[in-house]
Amino acid sequence: MMFRILINRKVRESIQNFRPKSRRIVMEKLKTLQEDPFLGGGSDKERLYVQGQEDTYRLHISHTFMAFYRIHEAEQEVHVLAVMPIEQAHKRYGRF
Repeated sequence: MMFRILINRKVRESIQNFRPKSRRIVMEKLKTLQEDPFLGGGSDKERLYVQGQEDTYRLHISHTFMAFYRIHEAEQEVHVLAVMPIEQAHKRYGRF
């Protein structure tokens, strides 16, 4: 079962501002969510627990970036909510 990856315009624009090599690494890592967006053993994916909100996941990308996404299983879609440098993610969302 393949999931469709949906990246909104604002997130795409932020990714476009990354250096070319970083942009390529981020896009390759996001593509891996097509096959398996769920958590797995030894995975670099984590579920964030926020009471009263839809499950949000984060994906570590080469110790430099972090992506936040939601899985819509019925539609077989992954909605990428944000991609940012890991330091910025920790400042904005804290360390989980």
